[in-house]
Amino acid sequence: MLKQIEGSHGVAEAVALARPEVICAYPISPQTHIVEALGEMVKTGALSPCEFINVESEFAAMSVAIGASAAGARTYTATASQGLLFMVEAVYNAAGLGLPIVMTVANRAIGAPINIWNDHTDAMSQRDCGWIQLFAETNQEALDLHIQAFRLAEELSLPVMVCMDGFILTHAYERMDVPEQALVDAYLPPYEPRQVLDPREPVSIGAMVGPEAFTEVRYLAHAKQMSAIERIPQLAQEFRAVFGRDSGGLVRGYRLEDAETVVVALGSVLGTIKDTVDELRDRGVKIGVLGITSFRPFPLAAVRAALAGAKRFVVLEKSLAVGIGGIVATNVRLALDGLALKGYTIVAGLGGRAITRASLHRVFGEAIADRLEAVHFLDLQRERVARVLEREEAVRRSGPIAEGILKDLGTVASRIG
Repeated sequence: MLKQIEGSHGVAEAVALARPEVICAYPISPQTHIVEALGEMVKTGALSPCEFINVESEFAAMSVAIGASAAGARTYTATASQGLLFMVEAVYNAAGLGLPIVMTVANRAIGAPINIWNDHTDAMSQRDCGWIQLFAETNQEALDLHIQAFRLAEELSLPVMVCMDGFILTHAYERMDVPEQALVDAYLPPYEPRQVLDPREPVSIGAMVGPEAFTEVRYLAHAKQMSAIERIPQLAQEFRAVFGRDSGGLVRGYRLEDAETVVVALGSVLGTIKDTVDELRDRGVKIGVLGITSFRPFPLAAVRAALAGAKRFVVLEKSLAVGIGGIVATNVRLALDGLALKGYTIVAGLGGRAITRASLHRVFGEAIADRLEAVHFLDLQRERVARVLEREEAVRRSGPIAEGILKDLGTVASRIG
């Protein structure tokens, strides 16, 4: 059924259609509208049977999710930014225990300074925690990926994060195709846990494991992620057969035929990149796009195959590994080991800074001419950085960096309290 709805509400409807039995979450922008909508469905009986558990923190939300999943319930939660960091200990435990929890991460920058706008820093900080990470390009794909995520999580007994760009997607109103319950039921079977805590057959989970077995336990987590490389595209094909549209998979190419330059990216920025590539194609430039849906597990072979015929690649990413540069780019370079491709990293959109077609035209042109620096910060205001460094050189007590930059701009920093 076609609906003109907010992205968060579309995701809430998708989660409800998956028939979760326990939902636990703590509100933090920009994911709050998702769990608010689900809470309302539980309250009115539209989603039943389901228990919505109010908790006192994000750490508690994931802890409750672990307990519910271990007891055999289909379990869901959502978070963002500092909320994800607050639950990190439990996030690792969920993966280590092999519990098929599905969690929405409404991607948002991590402070300090405080910033509520979108980038991918939060999810990237947890890229190695053992969760599968799927990134949505559009709200429709976000809706679809949640349905696929429950199926994937429960088949492999692994937790899955579905990452969608905060505000850009979560708060955008657009037309979405919300499927009927019967179609979701045809695609997603009732939950049959691989492990369950049952008083009639008592076992322990989360036991202490010493050096004699820890490596094997961790390797099995890795092996399950590797098996997801095969299962993710299969589930996407099955999804298309049931719902009649392409969604999900490992990667998705756009205008890759004869492309000499390929831009690699995750999430909603792919739309702006595709518009820019269309304009460049109209001018005769041989350029294409590779969108990565599955960041963990990382599809090394699929990325290599997509880029093998190119002369260069440009990775545009909304995160930064301080002290080295690109995070996604590091993974892409690993996939291309041995291939003689020139590569560039563009760090863009940090803290919600706009990524415009004009800026993309400029940096793509420099990359195509092989004049771009190896790690480029899109639209970086270097004079602001220079003023901070000059102050630090001249005055020992130069003050907080963020507040100093805002003062240079004639802006007053926001204060809480």
